[in-house]
Amino acid sequence: MKIEKNVNILNKRAKFEYEFLEQLEVGIVLTGTEIKALRSSKASITESFCQIIEGELYVINMSIDEYKLGTFYNHKIKRERKLLLHKRELQKWERKMKDVGITIIPIKLYINDKGIAKLLITLARGKKLFDKRETIKNRENKRNLDRILKKV
Repeated sequence: MKIEKNVNILNKRAKFEYEFLEQLEVGIVLTGTEIKALRSSKASITESFCQIIEGELYVINMSIDEYKLGTFYNHKIKRERKLLLHKRELQKWERKMKDVGITIIPIKLYINDKGIAKLLITLARGKKLFDKRETIKNRENKRNLDRILKKV
């Protein structure tokens, strides 16, 4: 079991599916076996989203694999995990979420320099089909330009 110093789990699909409006770094409440599994980079945030439940922000659908040495103390793989942020920030984001099509999604899960698990969340608006096509077109144009510049 390899424990890494720099854990950096990204939601790569989010950049393609959503337009980012505002970002915020928040703490996350984890149990002992969850943080150990996270330090082994055994987590995924690709299909997760955030929801306000009874005045508190939770991340839903985030999966952290079981810790191999956890025995019967192991955690559930997918469960609602509470996010830690200031009340003012939560109220501000709650007001912004009242707009149609706005959601909160996690884009990065990492462990900071002090060894604390952090989640980078963003207010996002879903892209339309033509926006996705434009993103693909820009990516291909950039790739072709890089290819041409590499040959020269």
